[in-house]
Amino acid sequence: MEKEILNKIEILQGDITRIKVDAIVNAANSSLLGGGGVDGAIHRAAGPELLSECRTIGGCPRGEARITRGYNLSAKYVIHTVGPVYKNYGQIDAEKLLAACYRNCLSLVVKYSIASVAFPAISCGVYGYLIEEACRIAIDNSCVFLKENNKLEKIIVVLFSSSDYEVYEKYLKSR
Repeated sequence: MEKEILNKIEILQGDITRIKVDAIVNAANSSLLGGGGVDGAIHRAAGPELLSECRTIGGCPRGEARITRGYNLSAKYVIHTVGPVYKNYGQIDAEKLLAACYRNCLSLVVKYSIASVAFPAISCGVYGYLIEEACRIAIDNSCVFLKENNKLEKIIVVLFSSSDYEVYEKYLKSR
């Protein structure tokens, strides 16, 4: 993998709501009306205006993405995507849906001229996606996107747990 592409991907452990980027990605549920994990944290940090805007959108199907303002977050935008519930799909279908989440989020990055974006580990919380498989899909799709779109300066993957951070860091270094 080309070094300049890999240098645009950073892995961090921490709270995605505190990352200084143009947009953060919300691992949302299909209603977009908040939930647990990353979704709940983003809604709490953004404030009630985020929920109000999300109510006007009408939800989001799995694999797709929607964009809202960031409100009280340091990020200007929140890109909401709904990943697959791992046990509800065969591995191939789950992989296709998760890859679509990344592609659709990144297409919004281009559409809105976003220079930096932070992703969580989409579908890896209560949706049960295996972290090693999700990591491969996230990093590989990010690399393909960065090869084709040089305007994006930085993709940051923010992981809550140290064990998830280690999986992503190891995979990125192996590329």
